[in-house]
Amino acid sequence: MPSEEPGASAPLQRITEQTQLFQDEAAQVEDREGWQRLRVRWLGRKQGIVRSLLGQLKDIPAADKRDFGQAVNQLKVLVEERLGGLDAELTEGERQHAQRSAAVDVTLPGRQPVLGSVHPVNLVTQKIVEIFSGLGYSVAEGPEVEDDYHNFEALNFPPDHPARDTQDTFFLEDGRLLRTHTSPVQIRTMLARKPPIRILCPGRVYRHDNDLRHSPMFHQVEGLAVAEGITMGHLKGTLEAFIQQLFTADTGVRLRPSYFPFTEPSAEVDITCPFCSGEGCQVCSKTGWMEILGAGMVDPRVLSGCGIDPKIYSGFAFGLGIDRVAMIRYGIPNIRLLFDNDERLLRQVKI
Repeated sequence: MPSEEPGASAPLQRITEQTQLFQDEAAQVEDREGWQRLRVRWLGRKQGIVRSLLGQLKDIPAADKRDFGQAVNQLKVLVEERLGGLDAELTEGERQHAQRSAAVDVTLPGRQPVLGSVHPVNLVTQKIVEIFSGLGYSVAEGPEVEDDYHNFEALNFPPDHPARDTQDTFFLEDGRLLRTHTSPVQIRTMLARKPPIRILCPGRVYRHDNDLRHSPMFHQVEGLAVAEGITMGHLKGTLEAFIQQLFTADTGVRLRPSYFPFTEPSAEVDITCPFCSGEGCQVCSKTGWMEILGAGMVDPRVLSGCGIDPKIYSGFAFGLGIDRVAMIRYGIPNIRLLFDNDERLLRQVKI
């Protein structure tokens, strides 16, 4: 490489200056971005300094042309080698940084893993089962695809009852249907077992219904107790014990006369509104009460149809929508939120 000698020609002096300039700029490279800028500036195909110097070769006097060309080639080799060395240094630095980033600092406190959440419907179902297990009830299950006998006829539904219409019930092509309640489990249990019977029947049920408070598929739980000497008083006492454990100990309970085909007498069961504690609010339409479930004494004809003598045995039954209880218990305004699988809702519900 030509040195800066007093007798050096102007073209060679220019190469010497460019060489020193490159060395200065290379010494300032600290990262990959700076390296890339340096490479483009000196070896770029369009406006790189080395290519520009080679382009000047045609204008160099003949006496200096050979020395100038050699000097430019030497500069090019220097630039390439220096860039290669810088590339290796940066690559090693990046590798070491990646190792440090991936390393585990054993002195740091442990990270608590993010745990999943139990769905509100499952939480309520577990709580209801827990309460009635403490009262001596066992869980019974049955098929979700039912026949007309277990879903309607054995439960004393008349042939012209609206629930038998296609606008209320999902019928299948073979004449079977998707159960509209879990009451068929009670029928199957009474046909298979003799009193005393105390069962709880949770599960999915299906109806033609879809709005803010109803879904085509929802969850229901029903209870049945059959034994000698059971009265309406036993029913009310059982429901009070259940409701006050499910909500709060001061929750009020009242029974209003109603009608269901499979119970007589029948009642709608209300609780004091959990949102206003019975004072009256928009949720309970200013009444202070909210309907929570239906109940009643098992109709003697239902007992007879299952082979149980109504002169010896009596019983009560009740049913409530688990989804509705979940909405009340956790302040969920729209039943569709229970089925959207939105993690934001699940994270807000605590066990």
